[in-house]
Amino acid sequence: MIRILDELDSCMGFVREISSDPDLSDPMLKTEEQVRNNLLGALTSPDKVPIGIFSGDAMTGLFVFLIIEEDRYIEMLAGLSREPDAYEEAASWLETEYPGYQVDFVFNPGNQAIRPMLQSRGATFFPEQMKMVLTADAGPADTTGIEPLSDRYRDQYIAMHSTDGYWTGEKVADALDLFNVFIAADGGRVVGYIDVTRNNEENEPFDLLVAEDSRRRGWGRKLLAKAIEENRPKDMMLIVDTDNAPAIALYSSMGFSRDPETVSRLATWHIGLPEKK
Repeated sequence: MIRILDELDSCMGFVREISSDPDLSDPMLKTEEQVRNNLLGALTSPDKVPIGIFSGDAMTGLFVFLIIEEDRYIEMLAGLSREPDAYEEAASWLETEYPGYQVDFVFNPGNQAIRPMLQSRGATFFPEQMKMVLTADAGPADTTGIEPLSDRYRDQYIAMHSTDGYWTGEKVADALDLFNVFIAADGGRVVGYIDVTRNNEENEPFDLLVAEDSRRRGWGRKLLAKAIEENRPKDMMLIVDTDNAPAIALYSSMGFSRDPETVSRLATWHIGLPEKK
């Protein structure tokens, strides 16, 4: 049985019990800030829906979904259960309430309970990722050619931006209250960019891209150095594919260290529309 939750105090024992399992802990709930924003914040945000799955009076699953109706987009901000049936029930609820939406799930790679639900619905799985945290000062860095996004470069930035996630270039450019965006300009041409969250205690480079014909010229290092410089004195972390050796080498050289307790995978599910009768 599903219930929309109006309080979470009674659920915290369940949260602690699931989170203590290294194969079931949620990578979206690893820090105090994440717990505040992704779990507890669901009670006060109109865009976040906390649901509980129950067998009788016993909780078997706890989920928080971010629902962006104008974009038909959903993100699982919290997903805690050891029961495949709980994930199945949550997915059935999404199918009923939000047909035609895209749903992104970030989950623990060791979590076998969520996989049957995702696989049976044809979700797309992305490579395993790890978290790296800025722990050292790499020293002074050259940031020549790096500048904040401006109207002059907006169109080039949007055209270059990756489009395989929710945050397209246009969405980011329209949300500069949430992001710092820096571009690499070479002779009036945008050859790279970095999007960085700006309002958290621990901010994250959300997207970093250098044009293929401009790689191996130091632009990635310059962009990251500028992001680190402008983010101080706040903390910084990033997520990187575990098999992306060049990126890991760059981040390590800039003072980032691996957080061994946080690995994750992303899966994307497009909810089908009901068949017409």
